[in-house]
Amino acid sequence: MLSHPPKNPVELKIRHLNDAQKQRREDLMEATQGKAALKQFKKAMAKKAKQALKAKTKSKKKHTDDKAQVFVLDFDGDIKATAVKHLREEISTLISTANKGDEVIVRLESGGGLVHGYGLAAAQLVRLKDAGLKLTVCVDKVAASGGYMMACVADNIIAAPFAIIGSIGVVSQLPNFHKWLKNHDVDYEMFTAGDYKRTVTVFGENDTEDRAKYQEELEQTHELFKHFVNTYRPELDVAKVATGEHWYGEDALKLNLIDSLQTSDSYILERMEDNEVYALYSRQKPTLAEKLGLAQAAEATLSIAVDKLPDALARFDLNSRLNILK
Repeated sequence: MLSHPPKNPVELKIRHLNDAQKQRREDLMEATQGKAALKQFKKAMAKKAKQALKAKTKSKKKHTDDKAQVFVLDFDGDIKATAVKHLREEISTLISTANKGDEVIVRLESGGGLVHGYGLAAAQLVRLKDAGLKLTVCVDKVAASGGYMMACVADNIIAAPFAIIGSIGVVSQLPNFHKWLKNHDVDYEMFTAGDYKRTVTVFGENDTEDRAKYQEELEQTHELFKHFVNTYRPELDVAKVATGEHWYGEDALKLNLIDSLQTSDSYILERMEDNEVYALYSRQKPTLAEKLGLAQAAEATLSIAVDKLPDALARFDLNSRLNILK
């Protein structure tokens, strides 16, 4: 794949959702109505498909008039947006194979996270639109902060009635141990070149100027966020919603944060009525150790060691623990 070195290969799997849904429907029909009813149903469907093919053959329409294909991607975002490493691969594959006018549905779930991580994830979705593909984002649970940064790129945002939407804001927080270190006669020294290489710190003493500069940087990031949202949803009153608040689906619709209320399942079933729908799944290929279960065993051993670590540290006195911190 494009973005992963040979030592970390990624495999892509494709599932034809129309076939999967058809198989489930036939299994249920056979279980509830019997084999005779299933046979009759298959016969009727075959006749319908034959008629559709005949009509298509007689039609003089060009290829551009054919039904668009629909592709489904999943993005389950953590605070670092690590899922982008698979999203970028799936998008690169689609751009190189899909036709202009095809639709990409992204089932998005994320409460947000690091600015640069979600900035990259949003930029990956922009690639789809630049390639002439229609982009729909479905939110069943939450698309807040960085998650909404991604969602706002879409031509169409669909959310479940109680999905959490919005939170166009920026937050940063960190502890400060300066007083604790001072009370224990521990000096902390930091050397920098450049007036603002460091502003607020975890161990140093923060003054009013440090805090003011850090707040200024947060405000700049917020302005970039608002500008990005306004670029892709110009009809949205950004000043009204860029307060850091979030809204549930119904209220988000009234504020133009989303375009309609519907679950992803319902929307995808609708698209399957007239289109061929494919789901793309990519994953890191398991190593030999993972296949043999050795990796899981090592993880379990490490977990036990971590659980016992506090008891082991408790045997040392305070000075010893301070030495460990050094």
